[in-house]
Amino acid sequence: MTRLRLVSYSKLAKVVESKGFHHIRTSRSHNVFRHTSGKIIVIPDHGAQEIVRPLLRKILRDLDMSLEEYNEFLKEN
Repeated sequence: MTRLRLVSYSKLAKVVESKGFHHIRTSRSHNVFRHTSGKIIVIPDHGAQEIVRPLLRKILRDLDMSLEEYNEFLKEN
């Protein structure tokens, strides 16, 4: 079984943007991304601190992105 690799906000933002989401606003330490379909994803930005595993899993689920796709994206970038 492949393990979920933890990343910081900056790497996760690149993953989200690669799926067609665009940054629309920042509210304190949270950044809001919207897809053209209207779907919204919120990602906390706490500097270099890694996104916790349960939240990362939820974000990937919201992106309809498999663990394999996620790991492949991280390898390429």
